[in-house]
Amino acid sequence: QVQLVESGGGLVQAGGSLRLSCAASGRTFSSYAMGWFRQAPGKEREFVASISWSGSTYYADSVKGRFTISRDNAKNTVYLQMNSLKPEDTAVYYCAADRSMVGSTLAVRYDYWGQGTQVTVSS
Repeated sequence: QVQLVESGGGLVQAGGSLRLSCAASGRTFSSYAMGWFRQAPGKEREFVASISWSGSTYYADSVKGRFTISRDNAKNTVYLQMNSLKPEDTAVYYCAADRSMVGSTLAVRYDYWGQGTQVTVSS
């Protein structure tokens, strides 16, 4: 069992930056792929970024060049650095863990989820 706890959300003006963190419990964190998803009001949950166990990253087109996913296996933590934020980035952001080690853009492929953290970008 893996427990995930997100932090770092908040209110920021357009053009600003935030860094989200996701702390994971368990000794097998380094073998999991990790992903970030987001869900805006009235919309479906959507993929944001993923990082494999080996550090390979993948991004949604909407955030490519603005967001960076990284992981620190020594701290059992995955990060999402978000720069040049836009009002359309406003959503609840969730981190997720995938036992397959590779990661996916599909939410159904992930085995564990955090409770989410709110990110609000004002115009």
